Amino acid sequence: MEQIPAEWNKFILKDVSFVNLMMRRIYNVLIVANPYDAFMLEDDGRVEEKIYNEYMELGLRYPPTFTQVSTIEEAEKVLATVDIDLVICMPGNADNDAFDVARAVKMKFPDIHCVVLTPFSHGITRRIQDEDLSIFDYVFCWLGNTNLILSIIKLIEDRMNLEHDLREGGVQMIMLVEDSIRFYSSILPNLYNYILKQSKNFSTEALNRHAATMRMRGRPKVVLARTYEEAWAMYEKYKDNCLGVISDVRFPIHNVAANEPYAVGDRRSEEKDPQAGLKLLKAIRKEDEYVPLIMESSESENRRQAEANHFLFVDKNSKKISVDLKKILEEHMGFGDFIFRDPKTHEEVLRIHSLKELQDNIFKIPNDSMLYHVSRNHVSRWLAARAIFPVSRFLKDVTWHKLHDVDMHRQIIFDAIVKYRWMKNQGVVAVFDKKKFDKYAHFARIGDGSLGGKGRGLAFLDNVIKMHPEFSNLPGATVQIPKTVVLCTDIFDNFMEQNNLYQIALSDASDEDILAAFLKAQLPDSLIGDFFAFFDATQSPIAIRSSSLLEDSHYQPFAGIYNTYMIPRLNDKYEMLRMLACAIKGVYASVFFKDSKAYMTATSNVIDQEKMAVILQQVVGKQYGDRFYPNISGVLRSVNYYPIGDEKADEGVASLAVGLGKYIVDGGQTLRVCPYHPDHVMQMSETELALRQTQTSFYALDMKRVGEDFRPDDGFNILKLKVKDALADNALNYLASTYLPDDQSIYDGIYEGGRKIISFCGVLQQGVFPLPEILRLSMKYGAGAMRRPVEIEFACNLNADRTGDFYLLQIRPIVDDNQELDVDLREIPDSDCLLRSHMSLGQGIEEGVSDVVYVKTGDNFSASDNTQIAMEIEKINRKFLDSGTGYVLIGPGRWGSSDPWLGIPVKWPHISAARLIVEEGLKNYRVDPSQGTHFFQNLTSFGVGYFTIDAYRHEGVYRREVLDALPAVEETDHVRHVRFPHPLKIMMDGKKQEGVVMTDDAEA
Repeated sequence: MEQIPAEWNKFILKDVSFVNLMMRRIYNVLIVANPYDAFMLEDDGRVEEKIYNEYMELGLRYPPTFTQVSTIEEAEKVLATVDIDLVICMPGNADNDAFDVARAVKMKFPDIHCVVLTPFSHGITRRIQDEDLSIFDYVFCWLGNTNLILSIIKLIEDRMNLEHDLREGGVQMIMLVEDSIRFYSSILPNLYNYILKQSKNFSTEALNRHAATMRMRGRPKVVLARTYEEAWAMYEKYKDNCLGVISDVRFPIHNVAANEPYAVGDRRSEEKDPQAGLKLLKAIRKEDEYVPLIMESSESENRRQAEANHFLFVDKNSKKISVDLKKILEEHMGFGDFIFRDPKTHEEVLRIHSLKELQDNIFKIPNDSMLYHVSRNHVSRWLAARAIFPVSRFLKDVTWHKLHDVDMHRQIIFDAIVKYRWMKNQGVVAVFDKKKFDKYAHFARIGDGSLGGKGRGLAFLDNVIKMHPEFSNLPGATVQIPKTVVLCTDIFDNFMEQNNLYQIALSDASDEDILAAFLKAQLPDSLIGDFFAFFDATQSPIAIRSSSLLEDSHYQPFAGIYNTYMIPRLNDKYEMLRMLACAIKGVYASVFFKDSKAYMTATSNVIDQEKMAVILQQVVGKQYGDRFYPNISGVLRSVNYYPIGDEKADEGVASLAVGLGKYIVDGGQTLRVCPYHPDHVMQMSETELALRQTQTSFYALDMKRVGEDFRPDDGFNILKLKVKDALADNALNYLASTYLPDDQSIYDGIYEGGRKIISFCGVLQQGVFPLPEILRLSMKYGAGAMRRPVEIEFACNLNADRTGDFYLLQIRPIVDDNQELDVDLREIPDSDCLLRSHMSLGQGIEEGVSDVVYVKTGDNFSASDNTQIAMEIEKINRKFLDSGTGYVLIGPGRWGSSDPWLGIPVKWPHISAARLIVEEGLKNYRVDPSQGTHFFQNLTSFGVGYFTIDAYRHEGVYRREVLDALPAVEETDHVRHVRFPHPLKIMMDGKKQEGVVMTDDAEA
């Protein structure tokens, strides 16, 4: 097949918000009728009950309320006190005072819609001919049919919303041109009945019940025109949204301004043109060769004229006129199923019930049938009738005149449907339907309970991506969530009760015994078909993740408490089903493991209030032989409490690793980078740091491990591998640098020999893939929508052609009571501070430290003693480790420097019990501060604070005289250890990089 022209190959579909349609409605109806008719309506007709039932049956919302009165005086009293939207004047007494009542109402309340219902007789017909009815909205023939009242309400609502809904939503219009009151009074209820049933049918295209109800607002509107000019003006204004025209033949034509409205009974309406309908339909056909045009007439000779002009014809005298009309609506206006026909025999070739069926079968339809329907614009019209406006509007422009290639038309239709379904799935929690869930589906739920914390977070992320088109405009990158199905909490409740598991679950049984009991229990068989559909849609390993009510909640830190299992993709779907069932039951069991119960107690939650949803999620990654893992996993935090160099706290920080994200969660060595400063990676700033503080191993899913031997440890089928294994898999393209020992240098890229350093250089510094930009967008919109700092998990597959797929896996608020500061540290006076830093790292309050270990930096201090000082500090640190307590460490220059002339050359184990480390500047010992670079991973992992103070430059406060005045707990040649009688108060504001240490005396 040739290349599809660019205008139809790359296109953007604009979604329609059904919420904004049909905003203006008839809520309150006043019926003015004589007592007899009022009684008949109320008792025999039960109009309100019938209208209500009609609304419910058709799935409509907002049924109107009815007020009934008998006299003009009563009507005026109601109209003066109640907000009435529509007045219906019923037939009155012998002289038919319905018109008089209606006229009186309109005189006093000219802006209220007013409709007159009248019975039909020769006397009434003559009276109408003499009446000026232009002040009324409509006159209808009343034969006691309550369906007519529903049609009147819908007709007026359609007129009220017509301009807005056609312009904003692309809603379609069916125009009925008819001046016979008797005929349009009988045909409108039938027409609306078809349309409303059609809207109920096409609402099944929606992904959940709420969306289905909203979608019904997109049904075609009906417009009633009663003269040629009124019809032509309406068509000219809305021709781009015209689904079809049904026209009588004989009605008035006036040679006056086309935009002037006409009403039945207007004096100028008396003369009827016997060819008016024919002239109108011919004029419309000149404008649009595709729109269905239906002529209806009681004069059978008009059939010949209709057929001669290729118009459809309906005989008004036919006993089955409603059936004929329904058939034409189905066949030509896109109502009902799409029937592909053989153009020669008109036999049915294929029947399509839904959009997904059209997508699945578009390449199976014979060429001649496809050509027949494409050349007549049938596909676009069928989609328009089903309120699939974005695709309909797009395909309407792809005509046979512009593109003479059936196969290209197929491909364009297929691509447009796929794009539309992807767009509609995004940001929506669909009800799982195994007939609809395919590779283009996104996020669905099984059950009616809660999605749980992780499930809510995923749905939220999906919506964030949908709401911000910037995610779709990144070159070479897609941003999405993995295919996800959530088993809601009601599935958990039923599982627990039906298998009688609460007794062992809440007992003191071991984790192994609880898991064994859960694995023996039975999940409902009704889920089997759903699971198979999910397997077919994902075609990948599946992660089975906990999503409890409390986990990842907006206000409680509950992350990482329950299990997450992974199962491989297997060709034997029944074996895969058994593993999936075990994994789900394992996640359910983990609610009741010992650690979970202990955590519940610690956080004052009651375990039997916990409900577990389970997320089934496509595992992001690629298969390399018998292992499966992504090129990049990461955790992104929107606030950085350890900003260094040019970084700012609110620019966030990401931890990156090769392989499964479990490596990061388990505390593995990751690469730390600020998305706003991807060129400055602290771990790559020095060769020694890069060799010591970058990733050397990674996790992958073992695709060979098959079976049901599940264990409480959810990592039982996770492989721990070396970086060289990823190198052998060719998984490190653009992600690694090479250390060449000959010249002791690191070069970006992979070269023969030398050690490979996981530097992510290609995506961070060389622009191979827009990872920093995606991380910035994720932080900006994720934290912005949650209105608080967030933590986001993600994974990414990179391809050799420099494209990639980025997946957002989870979002949760950063909640840590210890980190909340309710005081501005800058307002604390220097006199109250033992230590103060304007270059501090870390966040939170520490109140359990009473000890300070400091280097004696008097006049006798010499940097030549730094190696000895390191040994003395190591001995003191060992005592703190033995006692399980912490201390504040203060010393000159750079802590951990390999050059003893620049600072104390300690290693992390030598100072690991310190809770706060302070770099002190001296008068004759000026060293640029390190900001803890040598221990950065440890500082951030253990939440240790780091102060830089240079009192000689007036950069902070260090009241050493207070320490010197305290008795020494231990003192060496160069180091002194003192203890305060009460704990110190250490406060750090990572966002403002302010830190203070206050003594008990200062607080008092």
